[in-house]
Amino acid sequence: MNGSQMQALMPILMLSLTAIVLMIQASIKRDEKATWIITVVGILLALWGAGYARDFSQPVTILLQVDNWGLFFTALVLLASLVTVVLSQDSFSSEGGSKEEYYLLLVLSALGAVILIQSSHMASLLLGMELMGVALYAMIAFPKKGLLPLEAAVKYLVLSGCASAILLFGFALLYAATGELSYKGIGEKAALAYISNPLLVMAGTAMVTAGIAFKLSLVPFHMWTPDVYQGAPTPVTGFLATVSKGAVFVALARIYMDAELHQYESLILALSVLAAFSMLIGNLLALLQEDIKRLLAYSSIAHFGYLLIVLIALTGSEMASEAVTFYLAAYILTTLGAFTVIARVSREDQQKSQISEFEGLFWRNKIQATALTIAMLSFAGIPLTAGFMAKFFVINVAIQGSHWFLLSALVIGSAIGIYYYLRIIFSMSKTSGNDIGFRDRSGDITALLLTVLILMLGSWPQPFIAFAGGL
Repeated sequence: MNGSQMQALMPILMLSLTAIVLMIQASIKRDEKATWIITVVGILLALWGAGYARDFSQPVTILLQVDNWGLFFTALVLLASLVTVVLSQDSFSSEGGSKEEYYLLLVLSALGAVILIQSSHMASLLLGMELMGVALYAMIAFPKKGLLPLEAAVKYLVLSGCASAILLFGFALLYAATGELSYKGIGEKAALAYISNPLLVMAGTAMVTAGIAFKLSLVPFHMWTPDVYQGAPTPVTGFLATVSKGAVFVALARIYMDAELHQYESLILALSVLAAFSMLIGNLLALLQEDIKRLLAYSSIAHFGYLLIVLIALTGSEMASEAVTFYLAAYILTTLGAFTVIARVSREDQQKSQISEFEGLFWRNKIQATALTIAMLSFAGIPLTAGFMAKFFVINVAIQGSHWFLLSALVIGSAIGIYYYLRIIFSMSKTSGNDIGFRDRSGDITALLLTVLILMLGSWPQPFIAFAGGL
């Protein structure tokens, strides 16, 4: 590995260095404030590294592909990690005790996500996915009080372990059929391998698809999602919904594009079924929820169903790559905005995230209520929000590819979603007491900044569209 390749890996190196410094600092003197500062500085340095590495875009061995597209999503997941760090400081303040290990786990999970985004080989994909996932198991169970986080962590550990085993076995079958584990190598030899051994290729592809579908909580691999979202600490839930799922989807998009999987009709059919069921069932089950974290869990299932449409229509549209970039950016920013408010309202010591807890929020904290309103409107795809432009991209791509069935499912699912998103807004507008501000204003500032970004993407999208087109 030469110096240029080392410079291309700057975000990974900065996060690795941060993890090492955190371990050394905790072994010398346990100081939560110092740990928090080191974590913030380390993530900021990794963000700088993502910008610095743009001048050194290149393959780094056979395992990693550093390019502008991957570096953009690297910066996006680092931003989400930074927001999680800010939220965690206040959310866990009532528990007491030292939490140095939590910040170390968060950095390691973010490192796994970055590796996953930049992977170009099944070995690096599995490495990044497991590094991210193993740290998440502990983060979900981190609070010492209550059985709900422990239950959520055990469920995620067992089910995710099964999914990883299925994924690994799928890789083995594809390697046996093609003799390749790189994305491009599998794509080049899959067609010939299918002719000589169709069952092996189909079984391997099905297992890999099922493993990744579990990580994205697509129907019917979604049953873990509401329980884990509800049981995990709210900052960790936001991290799982943005960093973890976003990184896995970017990895799926890389596999799909590098291996040119759009040429296989059977795979397109399977993805279409997953997308349609995710859009419809995700939105229908969200209607039944009284807990806002469970509601957003089912909402995320539907949103990744919408995103699958872009992959399915990849060959029929010139805007497919821009649509993936815009939709993921809009989804991550909107989800961060929503969980910033939820983390402030549903305190971790109380573990209350029922929709009824948000009643009268407009009269208690107008900034937080406005931020959550904008986030819900963006999820619903209302004009002037990032969500509207994101869905506009997806609809445009579906029309260009003549995917009318998927477009119908998207329209029906979006119509259902409007009801439960507006239900949350209506709950916040109910009359309740006096205007009571929250003690910690960092949550207000974070919510306000994310709200501005959501509105800018929705009302003035041209600069970002031009930027995305150049990645």
